[in-house]
Amino acid sequence: MSLLSCSDSALPPGQQLRAAQLGKLPADALLGLFDSGLGGLTVLRQLLQRRPGQPCLYVGDTARVPYGGRRPEEIRAIAAEVVGWLRAQGAQALVMACNTSNALALDVAQAEAGVPVVGLIDSLAQQLQAQRVGVLATPATAASGAYGKALRAARAGVQVLEVGCPLFVPAVERNELDSPQLRAAAAAYLAPLLEARVEVIVLGCTHYPLLEPLLRSLLPAGVQLVDPALAAMAVLESLLPPSEQPVAARPDLCRCRLVVTGDAADFAAGASHWLGQPAQVQQVNLRCPGGDL
Repeated sequence: MSLLSCSDSALPPGQQLRAAQLGKLPADALLGLFDSGLGGLTVLRQLLQRRPGQPCLYVGDTARVPYGGRRPEEIRAIAAEVVGWLRAQGAQALVMACNTSNALALDVAQAEAGVPVVGLIDSLAQQLQAQRVGVLATPATAASGAYGKALRAARAGVQVLEVGCPLFVPAVERNELDSPQLRAAAAAYLAPLLEARVEVIVLGCTHYPLLEPLLRSLLPAGVQLVDPALAAMAVLESLLPPSEQPVAARPDLCRCRLVVTGDAADFAAGASHWLGQPAQVQQVNLRCPGGDL
């Protein structure tokens, strides 16, 4: 049985009024997504497989990766800057494809965007059906307690244990998905969750689905791994007309623009590997109205 509810129409708290005011988005709405680096591509992949050809603009803030070790006020300032840039580019809805900024700056994004903002944490909290939940996240997300707060607000009596994993994002950005050092770190991060006998472990950072084979090899068969991107896609699709195309085997990048704040060539190599096809990437300056350097 799936641990996510099948209700796709209910928006998380804080998004209902905005969506009600703006109504349904057009099928060709430009969707903006952002993350500190490669991790948010796991969300983009889910989106473009479900909605082939959807216009998308993905921002990888690679000049400032990772977000997980930054101070909350830094993350809030960064979120305001990225969201402001996406708004200037004409994005008609935003997906916070980054759990850290979602945990610490969702209110900033909603205030700045002027369009619906879909967050990973609230989306998951409204749909997850489990009583003992573990969360693997960046240190900043874990320290914020955002998943625990959202899950307890949505479901009475739920027990949540959040663990910060400082070594995961740097390893994924290096495309190091399994090594003796990483395996030892993963086992240490999982130990308190297994001791608490959690039913499900939330991958509380968009980089972490790439580590699923490693994590799965260290977990008992009865513990499920949940990617919040699936819940966020259900919320996003409730804002859009139904897609008339079947789910694609791989993401369709024909109407997707990928931009980064750091080295474009390096990101393109990683993105092409993650997305399973060549990716064109442009470097931009978020402080410039036009976006280009």
